[in-house]
Amino acid sequence: MASFVDRHGLWTDEQEKAGQEVEERLRTGACGVVRFVFPDQHGILRGKTLVTGTALSGLRNGFPITSTLLLKDTSHKTVFPVFTAGGGFGERQLQGAADVIMVPDPATFRTLPWAPHSGWILCDLYFPDGKPVPFATRDLLRRQVAALGEAGYDFMSGLEVELHLFRITDPKLGLGDAGQPGSPPEVELLTQGFQYLTELRYDQLDPLVEVIRATCEGLALPLRSIDVEFGPSQLELTFQPATGILPADQMMMLRNAVKQVCRREGIHATFMCRPKMPSVMSSGWHLHQSLVDRNTGTNAFIPDGDEVLPPAGMAYLAGLLAHARDLAAFATPTINGYRRYRPNSLAPDRASWSRDNRGVMLRVLSQKGDPASRIENRLGEPAANPYLYLASQIAAGLDGLNRGLTPPPPVDTPYDNDSPRLPTSLPEALAAMADSPFVAEAFGKPFVDYFLTIKRAEVERFNLDVTEWEQREYFDLF
Repeated sequence: MASFVDRHGLWTDEQEKAGQEVEERLRTGACGVVRFVFPDQHGILRGKTLVTGTALSGLRNGFPITSTLLLKDTSHKTVFPVFTAGGGFGERQLQGAADVIMVPDPATFRTLPWAPHSGWILCDLYFPDGKPVPFATRDLLRRQVAALGEAGYDFMSGLEVELHLFRITDPKLGLGDAGQPGSPPEVELLTQGFQYLTELRYDQLDPLVEVIRATCEGLALPLRSIDVEFGPSQLELTFQPATGILPADQMMMLRNAVKQVCRREGIHATFMCRPKMPSVMSSGWHLHQSLVDRNTGTNAFIPDGDEVLPPAGMAYLAGLLAHARDLAAFATPTINGYRRYRPNSLAPDRASWSRDNRGVMLRVLSQKGDPASRIENRLGEPAANPYLYLASQIAAGLDGLNRGLTPPPPVDTPYDNDSPRLPTSLPEALAAMADSPFVAEAFGKPFVDYFLTIKRAEVERFNLDVTEWEQREYFDLF
């Protein structure tokens, strides 16, 4: 009988070739197990680990996994009534905690440098009838990339990601620490920070940085630089640009690899935007992006003369600005991420742009004839689902191209101008998304409703807790 992949035509020629190479590699016994994983709605990897024989037999047939993994908030609680008709969606194939099928993308196969007995492969999700699961974000990004391709462009993006590293003093593994979510570990600093890009601070971290560098190299992640950032125990990593969905895949690999190798060293790595610690600095994810003209193979953002960007670049930029508020929840999807937007903080608080200004949302880096000309979006947080973040950029920029939008004038004072204000909280960002006809059209109303339901459940849980601020402010006063 033909395999699931063959019956439904799920692999490209490139994937078929990669699949044959993976099969040959597994037959040599190079790996004892293979981790089959998919990115969930939050950009968290979930999946199953299978011994090599089972992995080989199922590579082309996929592996069943419970659909409820797509229906959980950040505490891992299922927020949809899965045991009702339609499972809360009017979707028969999602009711009753039914299975969906993880289909490996063999082009993503890696051997884990820190666990060389283990293979690692990203998967896409399908229903048993071969139809893509509509809430799988990797496929959602793929569709946006295809839409941009129909307009004659490829999406090029490069990662610039900040994170914090802390030494674990108590892993909080006591019986009372379990929960949804459980107690986070207690930690201490690795550096005091506040000596931005200093050699001495870097050398303090060198042994751990070398572990991270070697891990990136082993996973074929195109690391460019590792820098000591402004805050205590904070690093910044930058990567060479790539096209299509590859940068999102690389971000998924990066976050999980760094967290896993650091934990083995007794270090807690976190991509949370603003940890609750004295003098901490927020972490951002600055997304550098441009378009490659499919006809010429060149960067469509290279200026010919004194212009900031050519017409295609300006229209794309205008689209990013026009939909910045509506799509903010894809770039900054956590409650904590909005702690970052403060005046004069190197994080934007309004939808503005300028050439080489680190206070605006869109920093344009371009020069006549410069093949690296690009737009840097400084809106995102490192905890964002990379597939939704990149998809939001493509959708907004493509709308600007299709409609020939013109951006407003650039600003010189990023925290004092008339540009539209960005959302200051996750509820405000979700409300902007819910009210946007553009987002409903670009991503489909069912997906938008699904995303809003999950994130609103997160907000509702937050609102039920009494914060330390409330206790300090009111407990003695009243």
